[in-house]
Amino acid sequence: MASTRPLRVGFVPEHFSTPIHFAKKHYGLDAELIPFLSGTGHMITSLRGGEIDAAIGLTEGWVAALGKSQQSGDQDGGYRLVGTYVETPLCWAISTGANRDEIKTVDSLQSGKIGVSRIGSGSYVMGYVLADQRGWLAPASSEQGSPYADIVVLNTFENLRNAVNSGEADFFMWEHFTSKRYYDNGEIRRIGEIYTPWSSWKIAAATGLVEGDRLDPRVHDLLDKLNLGIKYFNENKEEAVEYISTALDYSEEDAREWLGTVKFPEKTQGVDANVILNTITTLCKAGVLEAGACQAASMITQL
Repeated sequence: MASTRPLRVGFVPEHFSTPIHFAKKHYGLDAELIPFLSGTGHMITSLRGGEIDAAIGLTEGWVAALGKSQQSGDQDGGYRLVGTYVETPLCWAISTGANRDEIKTVDSLQSGKIGVSRIGSGSYVMGYVLADQRGWLAPASSEQGSPYADIVVLNTFENLRNAVNSGEADFFMWEHFTSKRYYDNGEIRRIGEIYTPWSSWKIAAATGLVEGDRLDPRVHDLLDKLNLGIKYFNENKEEAVEYISTALDYSEEDAREWLGTVKFPEKTQGVDANVILNTITTLCKAGVLEAGACQAASMITQL
């Protein structure tokens, strides 16, 4: 199982990736870091396709995809959850086009066209969580399917912004601080927000790197170096603000505000099975997964 080739690690190049940058810069993380602008759904495809070895993405995306695999009889799923990267929930901003005056409130989005990055991505899953919280889901006995008129797959954040302005989609959801710059410049308009009912980021490794509860040593090294990157992040907030506001697409003010909302774990190793179970329960309630068909324990490799 062990190899000397550096791991290929997928990540989303946003403010949450700052400890990953510090792990590479200050602690010599021996990995090829591969950015995925279109998010977790794309990383799932790449993990299953053997294009990357591990990835850091959104809890709901990882769980939804593994749950759908279990429902289809595929117990492998292509990856296992091996670590926790962020302990706090994620705030998803709900956005529409700057001049979409007919869209005034979140309730006006019912039966509208939702833009998502990919089927199975966080932006897709949270559309159903929103519908569940708003009471838009049809009863299980109903023949009605989606709570939306259309689910428009648009891949990137830029495409999503363009779509709500052109009318191709009515709204989309993306992380609050990543969206905020485009509210400030008038490109899109914020009409609400929704928080994940779970801690927001998990670390996944391809099943080829997992044997029972044993991991490839390179995955252990990844988790150890992320721990160091997180410790450095917590102790060097000014360097974090400088990096976020210069190398990434955020203002210094937004970077500082974000620092007060996020908590990374002291140890990335391990996943709380109750968090995954809660995620499955919510996704079943929202109609993304089938109740009774998914097992949290088989999604996780505990260290």
